[in-house]
Amino acid sequence: MNFKQVPMSRLRVGEKGKIIFLEATGSLRRRMQDLGFYDGTVVESLHRSPSGDPAAYSVRGTVIALRDEDAKKIILTVPV
Repeated sequence: MNFKQVPMSRLRVGEKGKIIFLEATGSLRRRMQDLGFYDGTVVESLHRSPSGDPAAYSVRGTVIALRDEDAKKIILTVPV
């Protein structure tokens, strides 16, 4: 199976991906890690607001809403 790298903000509802790295730095990186965004974690896109931003993701059994601005800093591998 082939994989490609995409920012988490590009996941469509129902798609899953595995985190390969965080581009965030400083306090934002720490906040993301506190929420469970670590390398190797599987993330699923659950829902997008009517305006498209923010979006809800399932991470380690918890639903977390993130703005696209922040979700772009989480890089995933997804099946092609």
